[in-house]
Amino acid sequence: MSDKKPQIHRGPDNSAPYPVSRLAPHFDLTDLAGEIEQADAMLQHTSHAKLKLIAEQINQLKQQARGILEDAQKNQALHYAACNFKKIPGKTYHLYQKANGQHYFSMLSPAEWGPSHADEFMGSYTLQADMSWQDAQTSHNENTAIEHLLDSL
Repeated sequence: MSDKKPQIHRGPDNSAPYPVSRLAPHFDLTDLAGEIEQADAMLQHTSHAKLKLIAEQINQLKQQARGILEDAQKNQALHYAACNFKKIPGKTYHLYQKANGQHYFSMLSPAEWGPSHADEFMGSYTLQADMSWQDAQTSHNENTAIEHLLDSL
C-alpha cells in the first residue's frame, strides 16, 4: 500500500484539477473520451497540413535544383564552343554553328557578317562576372531596367 495521502487543492476553485463543488458540471468519462478523440482529429489535421507544406517546399527545391543543373549544362556547353579570342566578362559574343555541327563564338553579329555568312546563327550571349552566360537580350533588358531605376533616383 502507498503511504501517500491525496493532495488537496488549495488554490482557486477555477484552477482545480477536479470538481470542488456539488454545483460543478457533471464530469463523465465519455466526455473525456470525446475530447481526446477531437484533439486527435485536430492534431492529425494539423500534422497533415504541415507535412503537405513541407512536401510542396521539397518539390519547389527539386525544381530549383533541376533549373540550376540545366543552367550549368548550358553554361558548360557554351564554354566548350570554339573561340579564337580571350572572352571578357561583360562583353557580348555571338554563337554560330558550322555545317558539321561545331559551335563557335564570334565577335561579329549576324548584321555585321551580312548575308554572305553561311553558318547558322544560334544566339548572342553575354559573359557574366561569375563566368556564366546570359542571353544577350535578357542581359540588355536587365541593364536597361537598372539604368532606368538609377536615373529615377
